Amino acid sequence: MFSHVMLGADDVEKSKAFYDATLGTLGAKPGMVDDKGRVIYNHNGALFMLTKPINGEAASYANGGTIGFAASSPAEIDAWHAAGVANGGTTCEDPPGVREGAFGKLYLAYLRDPAGNKLCGLHWIKD
Repeated sequence: MFSHVMLGADDVEKSKAFYDATLGTLGAKPGMVDDKGRVIYNHNGALFMLTKPINGEAASYANGGTIGFAASSPAEIDAWHAAGVANGGTTCEDPPGVREGAFGKLYLAYLRDPAGNKLCGLHWIKD
């Protein structure tokens, strides 16, 4: 459904360090920086990118927006969350753990990245 996700960041280097650590726990290689200063992650057929806003204004996050990253196990989610907190992110929502709802059983963890974007690490629990 999606071709890519692009986030704005005022401090691209700080955000790159955060995403290199968190996405690395999910198997992604460190982001590459292109000639325009954008950071690009290419993993499992998906692109995730960071950039300073092209309009020259400050980056901002979406109120109510969340970007979810898939993981293969609860342990991978825990590692993702720990890497995020250790690299400038802040935990938000409830602590990492199992949630049950309309989508069934999920193991979830939430973070805010250094620019304030809300992220979710998600593992589908199959009975």
